[in-house]
Amino acid sequence: MRNVVIFGATSAIAEAIARLWASRKYSLFLVGRNEHKLGAIRDDLRTRAAAPDQRIEIRAADLTDFSLHNELIDEADRVLNGIDIALIAHGSLPDQAECENSVQRTLAEITTNALSVVSLLTLLANYFERRGRGTIVAISSVAGDRGRQSNYVYGSAKGMVSLFLQGLRNRLYRKGIAVVTIKPGFVDTPMTAQFKKNFLWASPESVARDIVRHVERGKDVIYVPWFWRYVMLLLRAIPERWFKRLRL
Repeated sequence: MRNVVIFGATSAIAEAIARLWASRKYSLFLVGRNEHKLGAIRDDLRTRAAAPDQRIEIRAADLTDFSLHNELIDEADRVLNGIDIALIAHGSLPDQAECENSVQRTLAEITTNALSVVSLLTLLANYFERRGRGTIVAISSVAGDRGRQSNYVYGSAKGMVSLFLQGLRNRLYRKGIAVVTIKPGFVDTPMTAQFKKNFLWASPESVARDIVRHVERGKDVIYVPWFWRYVMLLLRAIPERWFKRLRL
């Protein structure tokens, strides 16, 4: 049995991952903003639990309140009797046009999508370093691989997360602690409900299966679905003098 804390547990991808881990006898401590939705997820996961001694507990919290982060990690450690895996999955999808016209909105989105993640990552890295083992998994995005006019506020926040994770992985490798970067492409979730869907879009369930499988295999960077690795490789290869002319 493994013990997992999930930050942003009410997101569609995190919920799908939690269901898979519950079926694998993992104990779960779920953190999210919406207490009512957290309770519903907890009740569902308890019916899916594969072992009688699994713990599935919740804590409602606003993860942009940095002062709570240490407390949340301590509570998860106490409830689970130690943390083996930490998944960071919270975030928001900002309106790019609104951000362009508001410094306050831009900074708020960067706080949610980057700075709050960096705070948790720093504290979790120190926790696992003291423990001598563990796995940190954080959801970034393919949007962080290259700045595009359509979503560069969101993309820059995710790019910061990806680069921070890369440095953290380099720091913790010799300590036996795994750091996993998840880079989803287009995922059909409530957060993306307003977008028109096509063949590039994936379901949260299929993305969750890929993530769980690759985390178990010890991958460092996971593009989901797999083809986004090559889409982004192509986009990164375009020289800036040409790329800036594109409408992406």
